[in-house]
Amino acid sequence: MKLQTFACTLAGLASLPSAMAWGAAGHEIVATIAQIHLDPSVLPVLCDILYPPSSSSHKASTSSAYPPCHLAPIAAWADRVRGSPAYRWTAPLHYVGAVDDAPADSCAFPGPNGWAGRHNINVLAAVSNKTGQVAAFLSGEAGLHEGEEALKYLVHFMGDMHMPLHLTGKERGGNGAKVTYDGRVSNLHSVWDNLLIAQALRTVPPNYTWPLPDMRGVEAHLRGAIYDPYIRRIIYEGFGTDAVAGRFTDVEEWLDCPADDSDAGGKWLPDAASAFTAQHPTLSLKRNAGIRKRHRASRPKFAPAKRDLWGWAWGALARVWRGGHDEERWDTDALCPYAWAREIHQLNCALPVWPAGLSLSAAAGDGDGTIMGYWVAWSEGGCLKV
Repeated sequence: MKLQTFACTLAGLASLPSAMAWGAAGHEIVATIAQIHLDPSVLPVLCDILYPPSSSSHKASTSSAYPPCHLAPIAAWADRVRGSPAYRWTAPLHYVGAVDDAPADSCAFPGPNGWAGRHNINVLAAVSNKTGQVAAFLSGEAGLHEGEEALKYLVHFMGDMHMPLHLTGKERGGNGAKVTYDGRVSNLHSVWDNLLIAQALRTVPPNYTWPLPDMRGVEAHLRGAIYDPYIRRIIYEGFGTDAVAGRFTDVEEWLDCPADDSDAGGKWLPDAASAFTAQHPTLSLKRNAGIRKRHRASRPKFAPAKRDLWGWAWGALARVWRGGHDEERWDTDALCPYAWAREIHQLNCALPVWPAGLSLSAAAGDGDGTIMGYWVAWSEGGCLKV
């Protein structure tokens, strides 16, 4: 998934930061673009899970109408319910942070000391877990309520995973980083979550306010929302149409997981997912041994012989408590949230999503960073420069 290319391309559209701002509008935009690219045979299945045919309040997917439903209305559901007592435990599932991560000075993912927080409780593990639960419903091993809730979470968590500040624990993902944006005191996370996307929606060229040529397949999935013009712009200038070449050159590769010839002998996901793949042979969920091999090769090497026994044991215990290196269990041939997130996370330093000036300001002791408009600018010679 070439997210860095995607980000740089959206910068050329003059509103890159908002493209990764995941407030309610951001989640709905992500869900709509994902829906546009779904195989036509898949969307009716998802609609039947979210809006069962017996429901009188929604059109069943067996209707001749297309699309039979929209994913956008449920995209922010997980944020709406997580404040209630029954769902408060889900809050840590919306993000992941490495103990050693320190953007914009360095971006570790995960680094020598693994993940912060409780073992296996983060957005990457949640994407893997909720996918398995949806598969369990489709294979008849879980009820409709479980399948519906898992799908709502999956749509939301995939959006969260693509917001770089959800992939760092520094200052609680930027929530604790005070900034001033356009004369308004806020925090870095809120700027990316809401303020930048609001400005982008106000500045979309007027020609995107009505349907464009060669975009019939796109228009069917729009709902008359305030962000429809923005989606048209991303699709038309970024993805392109049959008649107009977009700026993205590797769209088909974005959903690919790292492949390797050494897949033989890989493990399998739980029985529910295996049963599902037996019915859908084109979706291989076999454990990718090549992914595991590359992850091991990219990790920092430990040298227990140079450390005392207590120090080694404490470090091992800390890594288990903090989540260890669970990416080996999260990624498969068809679903690899860790592999995708690694590229997205790099944007915290490379773009930078976390501006270097903010870190310098905090180090100087003034505790405040000022962002005048956008803190990044498009340049013809590369991606972005501070």
